[in-house]
Amino acid sequence: MTDAAATPAQDTAPPEFESVPEGREVIIRARGIKVSFGRQTVLDGLDLDVYRGEVLGFVGGSGTGKSVLMRTILRLARKQAGAIEVFGRDLDTLADAERQAIEQRWGVLFQMGALFSSLTVKQNIQMPMREHLDLSPRLMDELACLKLDLVGLPANAADKFPSELSGGMVKRAALARALALDPEILFLDEPTSGLDPIGAADFDDLIASLRETLGLTVYMVTHDLDSLYSICDRIAVLGEKRVLVEGTLDDMLAFDHPWVKAYFRGVRGSRLFASGAARRR
Repeated sequence: MTDAAATPAQDTAPPEFESVPEGREVIIRARGIKVSFGRQTVLDGLDLDVYRGEVLGFVGGSGTGKSVLMRTILRLARKQAGAIEVFGRDLDTLADAERQAIEQRWGVLFQMGALFSSLTVKQNIQMPMREHLDLSPRLMDELACLKLDLVGLPANAADKFPSELSGGMVKRAALARALALDPEILFLDEPTSGLDPIGAADFDDLIASLRETLGLTVYMVTHDLDSLYSICDRIAVLGEKRVLVEGTLDDMLAFDHPWVKAYFRGVRGSRLFASGAARRR
């Protein structure tokens, strides 16, 4: 008997959402998420909350489905069961116009930047504006320059093509595009991947600064222990097709699971945590 045949109710009726925890506003809520590709089930019965104003670091082993969950929340991957609520609205129940209005309230930085190679940096940043807003060319130019400045890129980067940029500049240009519509939620998929340690630290500082100045909620898929330690308020660990544990770094260190222990209490994790504890003293 297949999974679908064994649990038909799960695939047809979304689960009820729980009440919002006292004192915290859930801005993204996922319940009972199941995602399969053919016969391979990647996520099964996954629950996750993301709170307004936090930086949530989402980690897990290679191939466990970290990016799949992000793409499912963004409706770029299809789920077979469960429900996702954003800004208090169940995305599956909305009309197209309502869903599009919510989607304009988030921005996405994909792992390799995903800039359009045939467009300049300025044109890439203006793509969301052209699609969703009715602005004059002059105003779009001014806004694109503003976004470039916001992410720390020089004004002369505006007319360059992605192939003319360094890896770090590509990340920042893609971040500027993600911020084009002044989103409330920022999705980041491995934002420091491919950057040298100094560049990665600078990018972490940029994200922390943007969170504070713009009041962003940040959902960050990452494998970078330094990022988890330096800018994340909470961490969620994906494993066995679900969220194994979520909480602070101290919660991760105390959690008794083989992969979680190897990741957070391995040689590199132990050194990072020890050096950080020493700095705090």
